[in-house]
Amino acid sequence: MHADRDEDALDEAIEETFPASDPPSNTVATGARLCYTPEPVHDNREASRFEVRQDGEVAFLEYERQPDVLVLVHTYVPPSLRNVHVGTALVTAAVAAAEREARHIEAVCPFVREYLSRHPIDDAQARLHPGSHSR
Repeated sequence: MHADRDEDALDEAIEETFPASDPPSNTVATGARLCYTPEPVHDNREASRFEVRQDGEVAFLEYERQPDVLVLVHTYVPPSLRNVHVGTALVTAAVAAAEREARHIEAVCPFVREYLSRHPIDDAQARLHPGSHSR
């Protein structure tokens, strides 16, 4: 008899939840992206910044190239490109460029400092500066 009550309660719970009344969250209708592949990062040397251009927007990481150092000054990602790892793509491109050019990284930008603290690179290569950098 106890098993019958448990089975009835389960049947009642199933009837209340199925079919699901909430729309799926990751659909074209909600605008959520199931899979996002960022555009390639471009090193715009004239503007001294790494850039990603997507959907008419530009995300960038400003830098200063000094003789042995790549100073990462400021990152900007427009709201429409946030939460899809565009900032990460910019930082990894900067790290790769510094490695190719045998430069150390001076991380002035708070986003870059935070990223590098969570994804360390060769300690001899990165210098994380808590203060600001004068241009």
